[in-house]
Amino acid sequence: MKTRLSACLLCALSASAASAQDTAIPRTSWGVPDFQGYWRNNTVMPFQRASELGTQQAYTEDEARRLEQAAQEAVEQDNEPLDPNRPAPEAEALPPVGNYDLFWTDRGMFLPTIDGEYRTSAIIDPPNGRIPERVVDFQPTYNRSNDGPEGRSLGERCLLSFGNASGPVMTPVMYNSHFQIAQSPGYVVINIEMIHDARIIRIADDRDAHVSASQQKWLGDSIGRWEGDTLVVETKNYNPQQSYRGADTTNLTVIETFRFEEDNKLVYGFTVNDPTVYSARWSGEMPITRMDEPVYEYACHEGNYGIIGILAGARRLEVMEELGIEREIEQ
Repeated sequence: MKTRLSACLLCALSASAASAQDTAIPRTSWGVPDFQGYWRNNTVMPFQRASELGTQQAYTEDEARRLEQAAQEAVEQDNEPLDPNRPAPEAEALPPVGNYDLFWTDRGMFLPTIDGEYRTSAIIDPPNGRIPERVVDFQPTYNRSNDGPEGRSLGERCLLSFGNASGPVMTPVMYNSHFQIAQSPGYVVINIEMIHDARIIRIADDRDAHVSASQQKWLGDSIGRWEGDTLVVETKNYNPQQSYRGADTTNLTVIETFRFEEDNKLVYGFTVNDPTVYSARWSGEMPITRMDEPVYEYACHEGNYGIIGILAGARRLEVMEELGIEREIEQ
């Protein structure tokens, strides 16, 4: 059965066709829109809408500016130097330390518009801007053990970017929300800075051109086609170790769209369909802005001391247990 585009994405395609007449779209030598270059998708726009906003799809300009200002002030506050003469905190009042300091983060601090709107969430369908209820809960695809690296998550093992940065759905995370797009007549490649994941999208007019379901790939099997000036990508057949938002991907199909809104901005649309996980399919859009900086090497394996420490600590605890040594816990 062929997967159909959602009503929201069809509306977006119609809107893009109308706007294309008013915008000079850069094109490749073979005549399709030229998306090549460096892009970023970090934004202060949340993926899901705050419940109290209900069906409010857009902020006013004043509301958007206040949201941006609050995000920028939060970063400035985190960046303030600490008082070297401050007293030691009470043990029970210790704040969460986290695993990254501000230097390593690159949070979105602006809210680009989509079709002139300051969106209150990436999700626009259902109208409340929230992911539909799950019909079943899933266990993680890894076993959360410390017996070996296989028991840790794919992100910890540097096999796949965490937070679904590489998609689909391509979602910004706290840093490295950058990627490069390269095109040829038969392929579109999206090189994501996080973990250096590379999405290879094969262009094919045949909508049933997916490889056999037995050939499951990291990031799934992506087939693209051009509908006017919009690139439409259908992805399924994921590696069974890959989950999406903690759920199994066996029956997951994601439809994505890429379209120019202006020369330095793309609108990225997505529809998630998996009736074995969600009570309904859901859709949304996110802004993607052009940037001048290149994509840098992400040397995850070379610096992955965390997983070495986790496994070494587990081996030490096993030795202590064999020797009958009780663990010492500092109060």
